[in-house]
Amino acid sequence: MKKKWLALIVASSLLLGAGGTYAGMKWKESRKEESLIESSPRQTMASDGLEKVDQVFQLIQKSYVEKVGGEELIQGAIQGMVRTLNDPYSVYMDAETAEQFNDSLDSSFDGIGAQVTIEEGKLIIVAPIKNTPAEKAGLKPKDQILKIDGESVEGLDLYEATSKIRGEEGTVVTLEILRKGATKPFQVEITREEVPIVTVFSDMKKDGDKQVGYVEITSFAEGTSREFKDQLDTLEKEKLDGLVIDVRGNPGGMLSSVEDILQQLVTGKKPYVQIEERSGKKNPYYSALEKRKPYPITVLIDEGSASASEILAGALNEVEGYHLVGVKTFGKGTVQQAIPLDDGSNIKLTMFKWLTPDGHWIHGKGIKPTIEVKQPEFFHAPSLTLEKELTRDMNNEEVKVAQELLTGLGYGPGRTDGYFDGQTERAVRAFQSIEKVPVTGKIDQKTAERLEEAVIKEIQDERNDLQLQVAIKTIK
Repeated sequence: MKKKWLALIVASSLLLGAGGTYAGMKWKESRKEESLIESSPRQTMASDGLEKVDQVFQLIQKSYVEKVGGEELIQGAIQGMVRTLNDPYSVYMDAETAEQFNDSLDSSFDGIGAQVTIEEGKLIIVAPIKNTPAEKAGLKPKDQILKIDGESVEGLDLYEATSKIRGEEGTVVTLEILRKGATKPFQVEITREEVPIVTVFSDMKKDGDKQVGYVEITSFAEGTSREFKDQLDTLEKEKLDGLVIDVRGNPGGMLSSVEDILQQLVTGKKPYVQIEERSGKKNPYYSALEKRKPYPITVLIDEGSASASEILAGALNEVEGYHLVGVKTFGKGTVQQAIPLDDGSNIKLTMFKWLTPDGHWIHGKGIKPTIEVKQPEFFHAPSLTLEKELTRDMNNEEVKVAQELLTGLGYGPGRTDGYFDGQTERAVRAFQSIEKVPVTGKIDQKTAERLEEAVIKEIQDERNDLQLQVAIKTIK
């Protein structure tokens, strides 16, 4: 019965994404939503608090210096109530906004392909989706969006912000980004594309005489568990010695999706997740799997792994003792439900907490890896944006970024503090010579662009992916 109850909740839009905004999927609806709304006693409408609200409503309508529509006031009151929760994941959408997101296709959407959320009032990128404009533009987890097309995002809720970022294929959006650790923001222009929702990628890696299956899950969408099973079946036919599951940069998605995947991987000796109600009651959910896989599994995690990704990592570690490789995860331990209202608007409301098999609530804390591995520094370097040519004896943030890029490429500027000294100039000359651009020892726009291209190429070379290399080595 408990399993049936969980499935019913999932069918009525239990969302686990860190922002829930990137795919604009048509989340399933059910009669459960109606019962949630109807369960509120109608007599509360006559309570003192709502009488006060009605008094203010009437006062503004009759006496405010300018005419204000009643619908506008009602929308504002609802938004105010939701914002009072101080929960970035609980959001009210008016009918127009709700329709915009519900009309998005399950298979694709137009935009830049980045999952965003709000942390402490800041608009933060959780993760760019694989092979999307956001990833190609160099956006990274924890980047803060300050402006969208020159307008500050201050005061916008999550859906207002993401609706400004999304748009028709072929149009351009300009984002002002502040990267963690940087003191100066930079701008990036991104051309929107149709972003297909392909959520599972697989490959076979070799480690000596070992066959290591590799499966990357980019989000937990409606068809993800089916994709995962099909690709894992294909890998298993090649006789795996071990499996690496990569959920780095995976912002989450549907509870039913991660649940179905875990039922293929973990046994029922512990619950794979616990759902905690408002009352504090904990509902554990178990897999029916009796025997675990005949090979070891390692999970790759990072700061962009959120919610459903954290459920997967927590379950595989705490139920079966599998390794987690990478860095601490994002830390989202709540579950939302999208509840439609009569006029076509809806409220996406936080309804539950989720806990790991051992009962840990990871919200705001994340999950630590069992084997911590950081990527090389140049993986996290900001984009190099020039206001003017960089030359000897300059000292600024742009020089610091250039030095970090040169260091990552192996050209040895000798320092990364932002001071353009002789050693930095020699490193620039060496780079220019190898890349066949004019050898000046100065960093002009052409050299800066070539630096960016060279770093992206190095990042895409999996031999430089230290986390992946260590994960493969854990397979014994």
